[in-house]
Amino acid sequence: MKATIIGGGGRVGSNTAFCLQCAGIFSEIQLLDANRELAEGEALDLLHGASSLADQRIYEGDYERARDSDLFIITAGLRRKPDESRLDLIARNVGLFSEVISSIKETGLKEGAIVFVVSNPVDILTQLATAYLDLPPGRVIGLGTMLDTARFRSLIAAELGLAPTQTKALILGEHGDTMVPIWSSATVGGLPLTEVSGCDANFQRQIFDRTKKSGAEVISRKGGAGWAVAATIAQVAHAIALDRKQLLPVSSLLEGAYGLREVCLSVPSTVGRGGVEEHVGLKLWPKEEQALRSSAGALREMLSKVSAQAGG
Repeated sequence: MKATIIGGGGRVGSNTAFCLQCAGIFSEIQLLDANRELAEGEALDLLHGASSLADQRIYEGDYERARDSDLFIITAGLRRKPDESRLDLIARNVGLFSEVISSIKETGLKEGAIVFVVSNPVDILTQLATAYLDLPPGRVIGLGTMLDTARFRSLIAAELGLAPTQTKALILGEHGDTMVPIWSSATVGGLPLTEVSGCDANFQRQIFDRTKKSGAEVISRKGGAGWAVAATIAQVAHAIALDRKQLLPVSSLLEGAYGLREVCLSVPSTVGRGGVEEHVGLKLWPKEEQALRSSAGALREMLSKVSAQAGG
């Protein structure tokens, strides 16, 4: 399979390329970036390590060479500033993103291709891409709350002294201020996490607060996330490439799941070669259901503002 990373010269794009290279699942990885020299340098650096990692073609390219891609991973975008919400990025990023998806559409996509949106605000941009591209809704996917979920699990495990890979807990809804922690189905080694000593209401509030602030903390310390987000991007990409049917909290257009329609946000979704193949309903606590509806409402409100601005 071939993956094209749009924004491949940037931190997230190049880190993603490395994660994909290490797994050796994609036979071709193309880096596409407005800064061609930077993309060429990243591709060359990755190529130099190929003999130690995997037998793949890795190169800098353009939209014409991308037309046979199975997966378009869009990481291009302006970086979030400290204390700036992801939704505040809309005015600065929608124009750039529109140019990217227009170029993809004009150049053409092969049958079965999937567009995977990482750029922020990811839920809004995923919905814009879904509306613009002539693809089934499940073939336009946003990274959604994958990174939030990974941070959530890792912070829980670190604080309670648990194995991160055995700690399972979800963040659903918007990738942003109205994200929803799902404690009702959280487990560790198959056991309910809420029954583990130390995981009381106060602990839950503190961990969720740290999770919400993690992005801003990373930005303030190193300028932006890279490795963790790349790992979650690779997890979704591998689920698609290997048709793993993994249940992942990615963003896509909802058509009735949890009573929600015509909005892109994260719910548990079966991800395979067809993209998002099914939205899976979990039994949530009433307060979690209400929070998910509120998150959808906040996204709809912001989307209406974006649409009004575009119309004006």
